[in-house]
Amino acid sequence: MLIPIRCFSCGSTIADKYQTYIQRVKTGNDPAKVMDELDIKRYCCRRMFLGTVETIHQVLPYYEVLRERKQEIQSELE
Repeated sequence: MLIPIRCFSCGSTIADKYQTYIQRVKTGNDPAKVMDELDIKRYCCRRMFLGTVETIHQVLPYYEVLRERKQEIQSELE
């Protein structure tokens, strides 16, 4: 899932800070401190960061299988 551009509740822009947040949390920084330093103070905006789940890596294999199957069908028809 992609991070929304704006917070659903207050409308603050949050998407521009998401990559920085992810990089700093992966290096071992405390997520709460990182959000404070990125000036994400409202709980609604924090919810957007904490509730976002990257599902693209889980969904991508299904699209690859569908594409392969489509190619198989096309080759059988020809």
